[in-house]
Amino acid sequence: MSIQSIITHPGGAHKDDFLACSVMLAKHPIPIVRKDPSDDELDDSSICVIDVGHQHEPEKNNFDHHQFPRDHVPTCALSLVLKHLGLYDDARLFCDWLEPAEWFDCRGPNKTAEWLGVERNIVGRLSSPIDITMLRRFAQSANHNPGEPIYELMRMIGSDLIEYLEGVREKINYVSTRVERWEVSTSNGDFSALCLPRADDIIDDASGGLARYIFVIGLENEIAAIVYPDSRGDGYGIARFQDHPQLDFTRVQDEPDVHFAHNSGFLCKTSTAEKTRLNELLAGAWH
Repeated sequence: MSIQSIITHPGGAHKDDFLACSVMLAKHPIPIVRKDPSDDELDDSSICVIDVGHQHEPEKNNFDHHQFPRDHVPTCALSLVLKHLGLYDDARLFCDWLEPAEWFDCRGPNKTAEWLGVERNIVGRLSSPIDITMLRRFAQSANHNPGEPIYELMRMIGSDLIEYLEGVREKINYVSTRVERWEVSTSNGDFSALCLPRADDIIDDASGGLARYIFVIGLENEIAAIVYPDSRGDGYGIARFQDHPQLDFTRVQDEPDVHFAHNSGFLCKTSTAEKTRLNELLAGAWH
């Protein structure tokens, strides 16, 4: 049975119900009603109930967390919807804002600030007028329908989030089947780099998956540099990973096959595609 409508709670709106509805709208562009659900509506799987109703029953499309015990791992309505769509694990990996959002919704600003290790007033300083206006306008109406500005913006937010998560996963899967690990030797010591070779079937911004791949497989303390196809030419880009302090690519900026080196030293672009030469440039940047 297809979903016909979304119900979420009336009154003040919060980031978790707003985003949970947004993600669901990306999959099901259906009306939103802000009210308390009846028992019949909770039993009706054609009605998606979000952040209200005291039921977490994905098979009935009910996604509330308020019935969870106080010591439950911080879990909000957005968490439950993302889990239902199979996106939660990647969202926790690739969306740094998600866990703080879970804490804020479940534990409040004081506990969240304590968990983050910051003063309470820092949390308030991170608030944006975009957040305030979107939540206020969402809360002002009991009904939101296709074609209305708030509704369409929510659908864009949900679609962009899903597209981002699916795109990052696609890039990581692509990188995992093609990446090469290089061991670079210099007179000042050895270090490791990861290279994504150029290929006929390369996907858009595949190099963007390199850094994510490093974190996913737990190599962030082993890799010093990444090498990837230059999107603007036939050569390669070479960059330090996590701003490694012993790599400075201005040291190779005068090499004839280096046509750009950022003045901060974090990357360079080269016309060469030869592995031996790329290793020489990596070694030349090490100090």
